[in-house]
Amino acid sequence: MANPKNISYKVFIVEDNKLYAQVLKKQLIDNQYQVRVFYNGKDCISNLDDQPDVITLDYTLPDMTGHEVLKEIQKKSPGSHVIIISAQESINTAIELMKNGAYDYIMKAPDTREKLTNIIKNIYQSDQLKEENTRLKDAIKDHYSFRKLIKGNSREIDHVFGLMEKASQTNISVSISGETGTGKELVAKGIHYNSGRSNKPFIAVNVSAVPEGLVESELFGHEKGAFTGADFKKLGKFEQANGGTLFLDEIADLDMNVQAKLLRVIQERELNRLGGTDLIPLDVRILTATHKNLASLVSEGKFRQDLYYRLLGLPIELPPLRQRGNDIILLAKHFVNEFCKENNMNPKNITEEAKQLLRTYHYPGNIRELKAVMELACVMTNGEMIKPTHLNMSVDESVQNLLSSEKSLEEYNYEIVKHFLNKYNQNVRLVAKKLGIGKSTIYRMLQKKEFALN
Repeated sequence: MANPKNISYKVFIVEDNKLYAQVLKKQLIDNQYQVRVFYNGKDCISNLDDQPDVITLDYTLPDMTGHEVLKEIQKKSPGSHVIIISAQESINTAIELMKNGAYDYIMKAPDTREKLTNIIKNIYQSDQLKEENTRLKDAIKDHYSFRKLIKGNSREIDHVFGLMEKASQTNISVSISGETGTGKELVAKGIHYNSGRSNKPFIAVNVSAVPEGLVESELFGHEKGAFTGADFKKLGKFEQANGGTLFLDEIADLDMNVQAKLLRVIQERELNRLGGTDLIPLDVRILTATHKNLASLVSEGKFRQDLYYRLLGLPIELPPLRQRGNDIILLAKHFVNEFCKENNMNPKNITEEAKQLLRTYHYPGNIRELKAVMELACVMTNGEMIKPTHLNMSVDESVQNLLSSEKSLEEYNYEIVKHFLNKYNQNVRLVAKKLGIGKSTIYRMLQKKEFALN
């Protein structure tokens, strides 16, 4: 990596020999660095507010020793890299200065200028790599910020964000539950990439997707020859995630025999691969998810109770899409915009009638289903408006599934009123007549639930 033209990389030269200082200055200016020269330690120290990137420091100055100047530099400009230049060779002095924070120590010799130039070039390249790594980490964190990762502003999803924030601040295990398609892996990724482990691996395993006989090898790895077909050593998901996070999706489907080994690995923080004898230390955070009720499986003897409590940690339950109110419309718009952008299509809007249908649908497939519905709608419409006829869903299903979740009587009443308002185009008078209740009752119910008619 060559030094770019006109960079703002600052170098201080601290040298009491004025001729030698000018020689070094010319060498560095020719390499496009910004250079300032000081002939004593005090002048250098008084200008450290300028925060130079590199300081070349003559060990023997008229007013201060190299040790004294180095100490002041570390106090006032700790980010500066200090290169000691000395007319005398002293291994002990060099070692002492390096221990105290000097970047390098070089002797005054005919090739000093070339050595100095190469050292500063290496420092510059290292700093550029660090800045790039920082930018990449910041970009990853921004990409996985909770509100960018999970679209929504409902009270239900705000509660989830609060729990994710708490989970990100510690290494506590997290158990994520919710119906299929609610975004459990997105929650796991959000926690990992906003935690102290964000620069380490995030490894996800869908337990239900791994053939039963291969789960143990998939998780813990195996040695060559461990079983028929094991032609090479394989690192398991635990080792791949070492230092980072292992996300075990659909943990409820894990075989009871493997559950026992998983418990031991978690407790001992070490494992040995199948067919191996060496114990491998582990530092892995465990996040789990399931759409099943683990507590019920424990009571039925289908999941180990001791493992359940090891994995429970901080429970996060994701609400089904049908309970997230206007998030449905927010997500629908997002999916439409993304699909149109990815496929170079003209932007599309959703009609009010289509929005009403979207709000009343039950969504057995949750967010995944909504995404599929909206992408198909973008394809089916010939214009810029998505209408109810473009939505591949059954209106009747919202009624058929009305009793599929446990709610209070007040909540059921609200759902019924909302359904009929949508069906009769928000005609309160007609709905009141159909249901045999007063208009004021409907208005009070809607006001209490903060339900927007439009």
